[in-house]
Amino acid sequence: MKEIVTFLFGLGFIFNASLFVPQAIRIYKTKSAKNISLITFAGFNIIQFNGILYGYYYNDMILMYGNLISFISCIIVTLLAIYYRNKST
Repeated sequence: MKEIVTFLFGLGFIFNASLFVPQAIRIYKTKSAKNISLITFAGFNIIQFNGILYGYYYNDMILMYGNLISFISCIIVTLLAIYYRNKST
């Protein structure tokens, strides 16, 4: 049972990271970040970065790598939003 819970926990991070992909695609295709809250995405990035550090310091590799893939996908959305906001002004 422990292995199943561990697998589902890791799978949850992949699912979490994949939730940011449609947002990144939308920003890239429309070349607009008009309706994106940078405060919200900054908060997501901080939370995920904290999870990376926590996983590292407590030697929890699933937590660390899971948060890392979520952080990467979220930071892409954040950077695209910043880029297209600055480009449109």
